[in-house]
Amino acid sequence: MKRIGFDSAMYIRLQSERIRERIAQFGGKLYLEFGGKLFDDFHAARVLPGFEPDNKIRMLMELKDQAEIVIAISAGDIEKNKRRGDLGITYDMDVMRLIDVFRGFGLYVGSVVLTQYSDQPSAVTFENRLTALGVKVYRHYPIANYPTDVRMVVSDEGYGRNDYIETTRSLVVVTAPGPGSGKMATCLSQLYHEHKRGVKAGYAKYETFPIWNLPLKHPVNLAYEAATADLNDVNMIDPFHLEAYGETTVNYNRDVEIFPVLRTIFERIYGACPYKSPTDMGVNMAGLSIVDDEACREASRQEILRRYFKAACQVRQGIGSSEEVNKIALLMSSLNLEPEARAVVPAALGVAEKTGKPAAAIELADGRIVTGKTTDLFGPVSAAMLNALKALAGIPDEIKLISPAVIASIQTLKIDYMKSQNPRLHTDEMLVALSISAATEENAMRAMQQIGALSGCDVHCTVILSAVDDGVFKRLNMHLTCEPAYEKNRLYHK
Repeated sequence: MKRIGFDSAMYIRLQSERIRERIAQFGGKLYLEFGGKLFDDFHAARVLPGFEPDNKIRMLMELKDQAEIVIAISAGDIEKNKRRGDLGITYDMDVMRLIDVFRGFGLYVGSVVLTQYSDQPSAVTFENRLTALGVKVYRHYPIANYPTDVRMVVSDEGYGRNDYIETTRSLVVVTAPGPGSGKMATCLSQLYHEHKRGVKAGYAKYETFPIWNLPLKHPVNLAYEAATADLNDVNMIDPFHLEAYGETTVNYNRDVEIFPVLRTIFERIYGACPYKSPTDMGVNMAGLSIVDDEACREASRQEILRRYFKAACQVRQGIGSSEEVNKIALLMSSLNLEPEARAVVPAALGVAEKTGKPAAAIELADGRIVTGKTTDLFGPVSAAMLNALKALAGIPDEIKLISPAVIASIQTLKIDYMKSQNPRLHTDEMLVALSISAATEENAMRAMQQIGALSGCDVHCTVILSAVDDGVFKRLNMHLTCEPAYEKNRLYHK
């Protein structure tokens, strides 16, 4: 069984207490820059076993009477139709999704701010759409030589040109659909406007990673570097914190590099900077909620391996860079990690070598590894998933769970009517066929009831899978990796 390494209840308690302390420190008004994902932080759940993906939103629920949410989105990202890599939707659509989700939790969404606004046609259309739906929208404009020309930034021609975002709560959470959306600039602009109005307000930053009170080369922090390899983020010792307190803490390069500018901005707004280091600005309590360090180390090592395979596949697909792969490979080397340390990798490769066809392997929660091979009826991952459900339900391997008539009917639909060239059932088609059989077959029903037990299981396939199969594994919260190779040597792959 996989070990729990993180105490979510402790985390929610400590985190909400720390934020309340920071609100009080600044006299009752705090702008909190929220980095990462608010309610679907699956990276944190993978590297900190026991962390729930919605921990941050649950923590905010403890503060919901004090909190309101402002969502920042770059007008340039709207114009470019920038998409979230994990969901495949554009940033502007994600803003609307986020509003619905926050409201569904009973949290108050105060407004949306369009950053870097310069009359981009798509941004104007989006603003009009939000306004028609009753959402308040504000505009923040580009500032010449931002952020280094502090005199310009902290002036009526800089932050002063931006709309003042009207807020009513003591905690203003500024979040965004992705990086580079202008969260920090939104917070600092608000501090400038609040100060002009005689309102005392503060700023803090909430980033889960890197974890400031773990060692620089701790696998949890290295897993963050692997996750952001495309952004060229690098963890580093916070030199400002070391100088001020003689204490070694970890931050990342962008916050360390920008801190002297931020300090000057604070000084121009307030006359003094409330922080001595980038670490001081943070409120993250995740490191204090780790209860089994080795469990988190091992989970993080596995995450680095998953990131390596993902990056390698993206290079093969023409959508990634070899530099990203090389960076993650260096992280692996620093931990003496080889791809085979992911148990499902040698298991899948072994079956592929024996059969001469694509194969897959799934590691169950109890450590058992189940494999699947390519057949006339199923693709390798469909076969592996079906075998895993049998194993979980205690059903002998030789028992057939899906009626041959059902499989034949689906294949006729695919080939004769949908004009597919592949008669084998994908994972979604296999699950539909299993559900149909479950209506009349007890074993099929028993297997169906085990689908939830697949959540969190590792999967590896010896070829790159279709988007359909990839999507099924994501929805089931299974951790899929693939060898950077296609089943067939052709240029176009669906």
